[in-house]
Amino acid sequence: MTFEKRLEARAAEFEAGLGDALDAAASRHAGLPPRLADAMRHAVMSGGKRIRPFLVTETAIALGSDAAAAQPAAIALELVHCYSLVHDDLPAMDNDPLRRGKPTVWKAFDEWTAILAGDALLTLAFEHLGGAACPDLDDKRRLSLVTGLALASGGRGMVGGQCLDLEADKLGQPKVATQEHVQRLQAMKTGALFRFACEAGAVVAGAGTTETTAMARFGAKLGAAFQLADDLLDIEGDAETVGKATAKDAAAGKATLVGLKGLAAARAFLAEIESDALNEISGIGSRADVLRETLRFACARRK
Repeated sequence: MTFEKRLEARAAEFEAGLGDALDAAASRHAGLPPRLADAMRHAVMSGGKRIRPFLVTETAIALGSDAAAAQPAAIALELVHCYSLVHDDLPAMDNDPLRRGKPTVWKAFDEWTAILAGDALLTLAFEHLGGAACPDLDDKRRLSLVTGLALASGGRGMVGGQCLDLEADKLGQPKVATQEHVQRLQAMKTGALFRFACEAGAVVAGAGTTETTAMARFGAKLGAAFQLADDLLDIEGDAETVGKATAKDAAAGKATLVGLKGLAAARAFLAEIESDALNEISGIGSRADVLRETLRFACARRK
C-alpha cells in the first residue's frame, strides 16, 4: 500500500471513529441541543488528512502496538484539533471564512454557536479519552495520555501559542519580531499537538523512556516542518488548491519564518528541520518508515 493510500485508509477509519464519538455524545446527553450537535458535526466531519491522529496510530504501530489500541487517543487528539480550528477561525482571532474549501463554523452558523461548539468538542475529547473508549489501557497509561493532552493543548501549549500569536497581531507585541519568538510561538501553537501525537503513540505501545522521548522530539520537529510548509503555502499557494484563504499573513503583517528569512532561506531551513527530525528516529530502523514518509509528506505538501 502506498503512503497516500495508507493515509486515506486511516482517515476513513478516523472519520468513522469521530462520527461514532459524536453519535455517542448525543446519545448519552439527551439534552444536547440540535443546533450545537450540528455545529460540532460541521466542525469535525469536514474531511482533511487527519495527520495528527495518523501519527498517534503509526507511532504506536512502529513501537509494537496496533491501530485499535491507539484509536481512542487518536480520536481525542483530533477532537481537540477540530475545536482549536473552530476558535481560531473566529472573527476575534484569525477571521477566516473558509476552511478546507467550506464555510467555517462561525460562517455556517454564527459566532456564539462556534464558541460553544468548540467548547463542547474540547470537553468531549477528555470524556472520550478518560471514559470507556480505552478498555485496553491501564490506568497509568490513561492518566499519562490525559495529562499529556491537557499540557499540549493548554496554556503551555497550543492555547499559549495562540495567545502569543494574537498578542503580536492585536497588540503589536513584540514590537520587533525575531526568529526565536516566532519559533517559540509555532512550537506551542502547532508543534505541541504534533509532539503529543507521537508521544501518545509511544505511551499506548508501552515504550520505554528513551523511545518515548525520541518520538516526542520527532513529533515536535515534524510540527515545526508542517508549520513552515504551511507558511510557504500562504505565500505560494492559491486558495482553491490549499482549501483556505492565502496571502493573509503577509497582508496582515504577521511575522513568519518565511517573512523573516525569505523564501530561499526558509526552504533551506525546512530541509534542515526535516534532516534533524529524521535523526531522532534513526535508531528505530525500518519500523519507522511510515513516520519518515509522513515527514516527507508534511514538508512537500501543496494543500
